[in-house]
Amino acid sequence: MPVSTHALQQMAIYLGIVSGGGCAAMYYLIQQTFAKSEYYKLAIEELKKNDIALDALGAPPLQIRNIKLTNRNNRVDGISARIIIPVCGNKSAGYLHTYCIRDTVQKRWFLQEAILQLLDGQHFSVFSVTKDEDQS
Repeated sequence: MPVSTHALQQMAIYLGIVSGGGCAAMYYLIQQTFAKSEYYKLAIEELKKNDIALDALGAPPLQIRNIKLTNRNNRVDGISARIIIPVCGNKSAGYLHTYCIRDTVQKRWFLQEAILQLLDGQHFSVFSVTKDEDQS
């Protein structure tokens, strides 16, 4: 029994909507996984403590954007996490470049470095292990 062109068009539209919705849901869930991760939270906490960086952004309010999933510089494995978090405030926007390592014994992440790079080219060291060791 032949299928009408109209029925095929409706099926194509339906499948397009379902697959598009599935892709959007997957993107949202991946972003939520990043936002709930310990290495992500550590970097954001340090940025919120740094008054100089927040002033350069014009925060508060600090707005944290979605991570670009296609950026090859974002790498996470069981031992280390290097991610670039887009952030913005009222004055400026930029990227928080972070690097964390995981202690496999304690099963905890430790922030090693966080650098805020604004779109105008300014850089701010938000956190560095060597900087904090010098202050101790």
